[in-house]
Amino acid sequence: MAIAPVVVGSLLAATATSSAANSQKAKPTIVLVHGAFADASSWSDVIRRLQRDGYPVLATANPLRGLSSDAAYLRSVLDTVQGPVVLVGHSYGGSVISQAAAGDPDVKALVYIAAFIPDAGESAGELAGKFPGSTLGETLSKASYPLPGGGTGTELTIKQDRFRKQFAADVPATTAAIMAATQRPVSTLALEEKATKAAWKDIRSYALIAGQDYNIPPKAQQWMAERADARTVSVKGASHAISVSEPAAVTDLIRRAAR
Repeated sequence: MAIAPVVVGSLLAATATSSAANSQKAKPTIVLVHGAFADASSWSDVIRRLQRDGYPVLATANPLRGLSSDAAYLRSVLDTVQGPVVLVGHSYGGSVISQAAAGDPDVKALVYIAAFIPDAGESAGELAGKFPGSTLGETLSKASYPLPGGGTGTELTIKQDRFRKQFAADVPATTAAIMAATQRPVSTLALEEKATKAAWKDIRSYALIAGQDYNIPPKAQQWMAERADARTVSVKGASHAISVSEPAAVTDLIRRAAR
């Protein structure tokens, strides 16, 4: 007489397990792409929140060498991901996701976090200067590096004593000091190379505007977001390092895109 309840209980448990598995499978993979003067650790608090919600997450190491080569690298990463993807870019990472996602049917949404949203024929550098407000040029150090096949290129970093005020004014000083010491240099080619594709024309887009951004002026962010018809949220007092200082707001927008 005890067999029936055991069988029913086993079936219910199996159904619950199957439903949980299907729910997990249904969630898109969130692919996070950092920008210049940062690395993948800048997404740490966002990743924790997304993983807690059950999303698979991948934070890539953006090479920061050139737009076409960086986008090709990201596309190779996307080719390894099975199922739907929500692609998130911060700063220059916005240029990279716009280029890499073009024609990829698995990318279901683009999320721009204080990011460039270029059209074909536009570079990050010219978009940063389209509206007044960027003080980035005053804070940069330049260094040369060898190019494959000969010649040299130029890469940029933010001077460490200027980093917090320029990039991360709303981040605790100790955290900002670590970010300054671990920042990854960006090639001038990456900022000067013009986009050839604009995936936001075919993929629904979302944008988070950092209201106290001294790298990409908020007016430029807003203008690009409106042009892309992006669902837009603004955080009034946020610095350019918004993924570090406002991870809850960043995560909320990514969740919205993922749904």
